[in-house]
Amino acid sequence: MAIVVVIDASAAYLQRQGLDNLADGAALHGADLGSAGIYEQGLDGERLTQQEAAVEAAVRDYLVRAGAPEKYPGIDVGVRVDPIGRSVTVRLSAPLDLPLRIPGSPSSPVVGASSTAAVTIVD
Repeated sequence: MAIVVVIDASAAYLQRQGLDNLADGAALHGADLGSAGIYEQGLDGERLTQQEAAVEAAVRDYLVRAGAPEKYPGIDVGVRVDPIGRSVTVRLSAPLDLPLRIPGSPSSPVVGASSTAAVTIVD
């Protein structure tokens, strides 16, 4: 029984780490490419202003190019743009594929990750 727990815990950890990496990359990509407003509004603060539709498109494009739908079937993506903090938060969740099953454990476990990024202007 202990071996099953260790194997499943390791699998869950590795899948969460993979989602963490995807969330980090997607948030950075969205914060950078979602800042299209710079061409219309100029630089008016410490951080670039993101446009929600552009951020959403950039995040989803990044995830497709990174192979997220194939690696994590059933992945759920949430994107939030904070206009005050001028940041982008990406939340990912996907069904957890455990190699072994323990009686009484959840039948459909889910693993999740989130990351927040912003583009800071440096003079």
